[in-house]
Amino acid sequence: MERAEAVGLDLVEVSPNADPPVCRIMDYGKFQYEKSKRAKEAKKKQAKVVLKTIQFRSDTAEHDYQFKKRHAEEFLGHGWKVKAEVRFKGREMLHTNLGKLMLQRLAEDVAEIADVEQPPRMETRVMLMILTPKSSQKSS
Repeated sequence: MERAEAVGLDLVEVSPNADPPVCRIMDYGKFQYEKSKRAKEAKKKQAKVVLKTIQFRSDTAEHDYQFKKRHAEEFLGHGWKVKAEVRFKGREMLHTNLGKLMLQRLAEDVAEIADVEQPPRMETRVMLMILTPKSSQKSS
């Protein structure tokens, strides 16, 4: 303690469970500041996962399907995940197989640039599937 006070620094206990406890003479305020700077820098370099949603209906027309498929390809090209949904209303619930076929077709159409992370599954009145870009596609 006396040596730390003589130099004008703090005595910091590094490892209290060691026998004998390990202490260090340092400027504790500067240490905390540098630690927070490193944490901010690490957070800045983290990759953010973006999930884009594309919605279909069980009776989506061919042109609309192609339009939405191009959007999915664009999103996957950016390295984003795509959640494809098919929404059902009323009696459409009797024909959920049409929605499953549409999602399987989408998966086949984008198979060159995407992998199926989660196969089609029902959640209440929505059937959804999640696509992720193949590792060679990721650009951002």
